[in-house]
Amino acid sequence: MSDTTMMQVINPRTGSVCATVPACSAAKTLAAIQDARAAQAAWAARPVVERAKILMRIHDAVLQHRDELLDIIQLETGKNRASALDEVMDVAINARYYARHAARLLRPRRVRGALPVMTRTTVVREPRGVVGIIAPWNYPLTLTLSDALPALVAGNTVVVKPDAQTPLSALLGEQILRESGVPSNVFQVLPGTGAVVGTAIAENADYVMFTGSTVTGQQLAERTGRRLVGFSGELGGKNPMIVTQDANIRSAVTGAITGCFSNSGQLCVSIERILVDKAIATQFTNRLVNRIEKLNIGTGGWAEDMGSLISPAHVTHVCQLVDDAVNRGATLLTGGPRPDLGPSFLAPILLNDVPPEAALYREEVFGPVVYIETVNNETEAIAKANDSNYGLAASIFAKPVTARRIARQLHAGSVNINEGFAAAFGSVAAPMGGMKHSGMGRRHGVTGLLKYTEPKTIAEQRIMPIAGPCLLPRRLYAATMTKMLRLGKYFL
Repeated sequence: MSDTTMMQVINPRTGSVCATVPACSAAKTLAAIQDARAAQAAWAARPVVERAKILMRIHDAVLQHRDELLDIIQLETGKNRASALDEVMDVAINARYYARHAARLLRPRRVRGALPVMTRTTVVREPRGVVGIIAPWNYPLTLTLSDALPALVAGNTVVVKPDAQTPLSALLGEQILRESGVPSNVFQVLPGTGAVVGTAIAENADYVMFTGSTVTGQQLAERTGRRLVGFSGELGGKNPMIVTQDANIRSAVTGAITGCFSNSGQLCVSIERILVDKAIATQFTNRLVNRIEKLNIGTGGWAEDMGSLISPAHVTHVCQLVDDAVNRGATLLTGGPRPDLGPSFLAPILLNDVPPEAALYREEVFGPVVYIETVNNETEAIAKANDSNYGLAASIFAKPVTARRIARQLHAGSVNINEGFAAAFGSVAAPMGGMKHSGMGRRHGVTGLLKYTEPKTIAEQRIMPIAGPCLLPRRLYAATMTKMLRLGKYFL
């Protein structure tokens, strides 16, 4: 008999078991990390351009396997097909970006030395070793592969723990990477529980990338901090959307639909509160209710606007927060459970008059729920937007000159103007991450690559030592260096 523990993967739309996969034990996880560490030197020894070529092959392979990936993502998450497509496109875009730019960003860089001409100083980038990625269920392809790609091209090996509810997308991704030329021990997917696999990764990897709740992120940061290894975390958000009186109301309503209800509202950068100027609040609210009630909630096709939530348990959690707000005085404008479609389905919910004492007012819901709050002016909107422990993302619908002025004053890692969240998240050359309790570190761009490296300074001294010639008297050396420093501010 085998002592292997099997995990069931549930289709959220139907509640039926769609697959079973082996759950890694602590011993198997440790063995995988050891295998990754043994393979890392040879992988890092490959030229960067060779690793970059593999990333470009991954780009092509992901697009070639598009429909298969979409099917698997939808099967285990219940999301609509358009939201699943976002994942495939994100992996391809990240693969292409780092394939094109990694060699330039990672090459040794000459910097100014201690003494002109006499000191030759170079900064080189070395991989950290074994990178552990602990991924959530809401984007099971994007938040496993897209975070792994810069780590791989930087010369690290990677072990990934997908969420126990959604391991299939990562396993298919592992197969695609293998077909594209990534060696078996260089990238490994380790299904299992957070308590077992996640803990082993946090206690043994040389760097940890985590996406998930703030509470879990704090625990992982504490574990890695004790070991003095690097940690990056994209955590929770209570993301505001500001609609000013000079906004295009039609565009703002459309932006709210996508910003609040994409992926069934189950994404860290989703809009959960709308701060709208009192001059247009009634018109905006009426139009938004009308648009929400026309959304097509479905069971798998391209025509649907929203799919299911991840589980009946998550529906219950979301509804408890909504019920608490209503019991405290909030008004439910539209939305609620859809048992006719299944226990994991929830129609998008819009609230207003949510009191500050309701948990939903400040806590992340992570579902298709948003509330409207009327503000008197731009100053009040900014103050309310910033009045949060979170600082992940924000959105502004206004005339560009107004929006740019507001954007500089918001305490958020990314700010979208006349867009819900996709403009910033899709700008893979720019860093993406959170302030305050929304995380530390960044993904995407230069930062998203270099965080997986250690900078090493190599300084070569020539002609004479820094302390000066041995025969030069100390007093004369001090006078000479003082004069050089005074002149240096004009030339160096």
